Amino acid sequence: MEWRQYNGRRVAHVVMGLRRPPWWAMVLTAAGMLLFVRLGIWQLHRASYKEELLRHYAQAASEPVRDFRSVVDTGAGAGFPRVKVSGRYLVDRMYLLDNPNHDRRGGVEVFAPFAVDGESRLLLVDQGFLAADSSGRTLQLPPLPPGEVSLQGIYVPPPPVGFEMGGNALARQQQWPKNSIYLDLTQVAQDLGHAVYPRVLALDADPASIYVRVHQLDFSSMPPARHRAYAFQWFAFAIAALVILLVVNRDKSRH
Repeated sequence: MEWRQYNGRRVAHVVMGLRRPPWWAMVLTAAGMLLFVRLGIWQLHRASYKEELLRHYAQAASEPVRDFRSVVDTGAGAGFPRVKVSGRYLVDRMYLLDNPNHDRRGGVEVFAPFAVDGESRLLLVDQGFLAADSSGRTLQLPPLPPGEVSLQGIYVPPPPVGFEMGGNALARQQQWPKNSIYLDLTQVAQDLGHAVYPRVLALDADPASIYVRVHQLDFSSMPPARHRAYAFQWFAFAIAALVILLVVNRDKSRH
């Protein structure tokens, strides 16, 4: 503490200072700040990546139609190509994805395996959303068309997979259609006894169809805005680590 003159009076003046922190404290603080900053940057990258996916998906409806085999041979990459494919449905096999995120209405998303002409792998086709009636019961499933058909839609990643209590629900069911709260393509392949493509075909909208075909990428659990919020938190932690180092190492003897 120092004494200084202010307006003719001697007053006490507090001198704040810092003592040199221990080397290990500086190392830990620097490592923590580096980690927090890297996590924040990673969250920003995830936000940008998902926004780019959403932009590509929004543009997919206006893209020219491509042959399915050419897309599979060259790889879809990060895009969402519109494709046309011919083959036959496995008409006695259908999967019902329970409680999808669709306008907060109850119902199921219906998937059917499709045998592509000249290919050994099966393509899972997203028929669309089938809403439940007023009593909460799902409407009657329309039969799949028999014989050779041509389909057109967007080749998209499968629905996100989560944890299902009790393990593989498909293996425990003996009757079709089969219900599940998650649709794991690995489990579907085991259930069908055939390899399946890593993506699914989301059919184009059809006014004559009973199905609602308004497909969208499901980022409801972690949208881009939430990634940015987490990035802000990590950057705040980095600043907090520096502030804590400075506060703990104040030179109290100079107060």
